Amino acid sequence: MATSNLTPSTAAVPAPTTFKPIRSQRAFEEIADQIRTELAQGRLGVGSRLPSERTLAEQFGVSRNTLREALRSLEHAGLIRLQKGATGGAFITESNGHVIGTGLLDMYHLGAIPPAKLTEARIWLESIIVREACLRATAKDLEKLHANVRDAEAAIADGDFHRRAEIHLEFHRILARMTGNPIMEIVMDGVLTVLRHYVLSIGDYENAFVLPSRKRFLKLMEARDVDGAIAEMEASLKKLQRSYLSQARNQSSLGMAVDSGK
Repeated sequence: MATSNLTPSTAAVPAPTTFKPIRSQRAFEEIADQIRTELAQGRLGVGSRLPSERTLAEQFGVSRNTLREALRSLEHAGLIRLQKGATGGAFITESNGHVIGTGLLDMYHLGAIPPAKLTEARIWLESIIVREACLRATAKDLEKLHANVRDAEAAIADGDFHRRAEIHLEFHRILARMTGNPIMEIVMDGVLTVLRHYVLSIGDYENAFVLPSRKRFLKLMEARDVDGAIAEMEASLKKLQRSYLSQARNQSSLGMAVDSGK
């Protein structure tokens, strides 16, 4: 995820902006909306520091508690960074897309994204990413993928399921970064954030086919065989999908059997 290189010393001057008094009963939402408007119109940018808490409360005509609630909502949305201390304050931060992953994860936990739909969307998205990654791959990119495969082999040899799972997921993040498109990176990272929770919840599963498939995939990428690389990845992900869902069904059946025996 992207991080800002700005330091408080380079963004210490408050942004030249004035806010309007709040008249809504849900004041914190209107405060957040006004700050978003300043961002949209370019009067605030990455690294800008908002006026002091006291000044903001006076401009908005609200209590400091209401103001803090609005600032916390913006912090949770990834728009500002709250920093304590003499050089602290509320700074506009460079967005890293984590809010998308958090939102998708919340939907997954609430049951709005069932596992079958999660893995299906992942397959569709991966086909687009593989196409662009294959066309844009550099020697350095390909070496990162080869290194990932070597790391996965070591994790498998050690019998470390959690490390194996994390390494396999990172393979797909590398592919997303290879597209050079931040939207594809952010969306894929959000999907993989949810998939990580799902995979770790079902535990170890059969995937002996993954590494041989990855090695075939890399040969196809190196040959710039776009269609072949897409087909190889899709076939592997569909097998993984069946493996995930089968493992989950087995766990569910086992759980029901245990409950019925109580």
